[in-house]
Amino acid sequence: MMNIVVCVKAVPDPQQACNIKIDPVTKTLMRCEVPLVLNPLDKNAMEAALELKEQFDAYITALSMGPPDAEAIVRECLALGADQGILLSHRAFAGADAYATAYTLATAITKIGPVDVVFCGMASSDGSTEWVGPEIATFLDLPVVTMVEEIVECQGPQWKVKASLAHGYRLMQVQLPAVFTVTRELNTPRALVFSGIIKARKKSIVRWGIDDLGVTSDAVGLKGSPTIVSKLSTTESKRAVEILTGTREEKAAQLLQKLVDSGVV
Repeated sequence: MMNIVVCVKAVPDPQQACNIKIDPVTKTLMRCEVPLVLNPLDKNAMEAALELKEQFDAYITALSMGPPDAEAIVRECLALGADQGILLSHRAFAGADAYATAYTLATAITKIGPVDVVFCGMASSDGSTEWVGPEIATFLDLPVVTMVEEIVECQGPQWKVKASLAHGYRLMQVQLPAVFTVTRELNTPRALVFSGIIKARKKSIVRWGIDDLGVTSDAVGLKGSPTIVSKLSTTESKRAVEILTGTREEKAAQLLQKLVDSGVV
């Protein structure tokens, strides 16, 4: 049986980004005032695991680190088809940067047991560092391919995947077990269905804290984060606006003349 772990994150709803605040002392996001949703790219990671489960005998664990409210996004993964949901939730985990987050998740993956594949979204909508997946691989001493846009071949212990580059792609052959971070081009995530939601209600979510992972408080969360945000500031972007008046033809003529005068055309 293929053992798959999908790392998912509860992020502030991007549609309410204007309401997100930052703690002036810790310089971390204050998530309590904005509803949490499943990170968009993690939906692609979950879909990749579900498609493999449809092809092979696979067991999917949805793994997340976050506050108690993050249980809802783990349950969403169960409703989509994950077999097990684990939430890493403890005060000591709060304020973690990418390094401390990856360390905590990697420790949990080790506790889960031998895995064949770890899927992560390429980035989170609230941090966008793109570091967590590669750092998980480093802690687990596994190969990693980032920005995967296509799984070309997944038969046997060696996979072939296509990964995005700035002006093209790279075709990689990887020996499992391995870590993959995925892009939105990889697939189209499926929608929740009512039967899945009902089944998910009957499944229990495992909660692990700092004692369950056997780590010290100095190694996780804000204390275990080497990244330091020393200063935050706001910027304003202002543009001069000119309203063109007249008929449609007159406004088109005015616009064309202004483009000519500015050297655009």
